[in-house]
Amino acid sequence: MNKMIKVGISEFNIAKNGEVLVTYALGSCVGICLYDARTKVAGLAHIMLPSSEGFSVLGDQEGKFADTAIRGLLRLMAREGALQSRLTAKIAGGAQMFAGVSNSSLSNIGLRNVTAVKAELMKHRIPIVAEDTGKNYGRTQYFYSLDGKMTIKSAIKGEWHY
Repeated sequence: MNKMIKVGISEFNIAKNGEVLVTYALGSCVGICLYDARTKVAGLAHIMLPSSEGFSVLGDQEGKFADTAIRGLLRLMAREGALQSRLTAKIAGGAQMFAGVSNSSLSNIGLRNVTAVKAELMKHRIPIVAEDTGKNYGRTQYFYSLDGKMTIKSAIKGEWHY
């Protein structure tokens, strides 16, 4: 069995040499998988909020926001030889988990997170090659450094691969 590296909420990390990244409880949060197929360096960020704008981002909060988490993940991956020009992305999450809530900023946070992640990836010219976002259920996301495969598991919907 390959080594599993857990990525918690508001965290990011990398894997290589066949290691597997996993993040749990993707509801309105978004999991961002980045992969360099040549070096087989994989990265995963689990973001909570769309933007760091208006917040003073402390070192331990860098993974909380789409903009700062993606930049931090790119730095980590570059240290291991990944080139931004070779990266592809796979994203998951961004569910509408608060459908009964009347506060519109809370009820659409999943969509706002997905929109922010897509904008940040576009800014860095990283193409999204697979996406499993929206809907109304949580997900667990696995990302394999050996081949860049993303597996999604849901207690409600089962398991599928990208």
